[in-house]
Amino acid sequence: MYTIEMAYARMRELQDLANRSRAHQPAAARRADRTRTPRAAKKR
Repeated sequence: MYTIEMAYARMRELQDLANRSRAHQPAAARRADRTRTPRAAKKR
């Protein structure tokens, strides 16, 4: 049986891996990635 706890642990693992690989990339690459993230338009 695949539990939510197992799924959550796997998600954390992948997140850690992503953070680790992102850590040794130049800041420019990180900026490029942030601009690709869809964001809701700010309401004024």
